[in-house]
Amino acid sequence: MTSSRSAATASGLSSGPSAFRDGLSDVSIAGDPLAWPHLAPEPLAHPTTVGDFAALARRVAADRDRWEPLVRYDALTRWYARLETGPGYEVWLLSWLPGQGSGAHDHGRSSAVMTVLQGELTELGAGRGPRALGAGAQRVIAPDYVHEVVNDTLEPAVSLHVYFPGLTQMTPYPGHVLRRATAEGQGALLA
Repeated sequence: MTSSRSAATASGLSSGPSAFRDGLSDVSIAGDPLAWPHLAPEPLAHPTTVGDFAALARRVAADRDRWEPLVRYDALTRWYARLETGPGYEVWLLSWLPGQGSGAHDHGRSSAVMTVLQGELTELGAGRGPRALGAGAQRVIAPDYVHEVVNDTLEPAVSLHVYFPGLTQMTPYPGHVLRRATAEGQGALLA
């Protein structure tokens, strides 16, 4: 043992700022503070990043008791209901009977996170072929990205959509055939 370490130990001090007289740190005694939710920092009051919005969608999706009793099906059109709003975002619940689709559209200046809650939906986007999205799949959609969502299965489907900022524009593209589009898409698939 060096003389400086001996002096620190003899005086009851240790070399680290959070060390105790016996050389143990507060982390070695209490454990990792992030492992204990009551010690972890408070979450942000509202989401601000794409990751935050994807996490918000996963939290709402996991709360099946919150959204499942609200689901309705309409034989003539897709059914939808706004579940939540917050600073700069909206959360929508949609249901899709077999054969129902959105038609080609964009979300204007809004980005979106689409999460399939049950069933399967197919998304068609500019520059790519159809993409099947099963329960639990998430899709991030960039502003002005033209896509189409359809339930081409024989079972109903339910999806959750988080728009940020809140959806103020949805431009339809009637007659637009996305399977033949050649522009490079801007969406990203989250696993």
